[in-house]
Amino acid sequence: MLGPNVSTATNIISQLSALQHADSFFPSGAISFSQGLETLYADREVKDAATLATFVEGQLLYRWASMEAPALVLAHRSAGDLAVLVEIDAEIEAMSLATELREGSRRAGVALLSVHEKLGTTPASAYRLLIAEKKAFGHLPVAQGLVLTESFYWDLNDRTRAFWGRMKGKTGAFCPNQMNAGGYSATLHYLKTVAAMGTAEAKVSGRETMARMKAMPTDDDCFGPGSIRADGRKMHPAYLFQVKSPEEQKAPFDYYKLLGATPAEQAFRPLSQGGCPLV
Repeated sequence: MLGPNVSTATNIISQLSALQHADSFFPSGAISFSQGLETLYADREVKDAATLATFVEGQLLYRWASMEAPALVLAHRSAGDLAVLVEIDAEIEAMSLATELREGSRRAGVALLSVHEKLGTTPASAYRLLIAEKKAFGHLPVAQGLVLTESFYWDLNDRTRAFWGRMKGKTGAFCPNQMNAGGYSATLHYLKTVAAMGTAEAKVSGRETMARMKAMPTDDDCFGPGSIRADGRKMHPAYLFQVKSPEEQKAPFDYYKLLGATPAEQAFRPLSQGGCPLV
């Protein structure tokens, strides 16, 4: 998704990060973009688990995997080149023969771009202008390909670069990604908590150890200062990146340029809306 030289591990993490846009609390406007499932249900074409599975399989194999996913990859690799994005957009338009799919993809794409325009994402604003001028269609895969979110990137700041410096030579051909950083951060915080409590006390009660972990502020080179919320959510900022073009990449793993940051308290769903039974 991020280019031909990106490791498989990094690709997986980028895809997982992209799922944040599918969260029901993310105002993408795509909640109604269901490929006509409601109509099929009303017509009894989809009526049980077996027919639903057939429908989902068809959408994944014959639209997502064969058209939308490749378009999303190409949009990412374009690194914000508007001319290339317009060409990809036009191909999606031509290949979307069903009116409902074509119009649904446009609506969802424009809604997603609108959100990112409000966030100050420069490519989103520029591309929405092309859509308004009827020079582009604004299909969803193109909109999704413009931006990505991560909570860790090795070249984000001095501390993340220091972390990567310590890891070099220990991770083979891979550069630490968001999931690796999360594992490191969680383990380090647990060990700090055990050190503060004492090993014997920490072994007595996992519940008490977890309570102490929540009470103690977090701080590490991957995510900086943070905390663990009452519901167990690790709180730290999230960052909006754009993929660099090949010409902009100056060193190995030099993939992203920072577009903006979201504070921890705004990056995750509010505690009051989580419905966690443990709170």
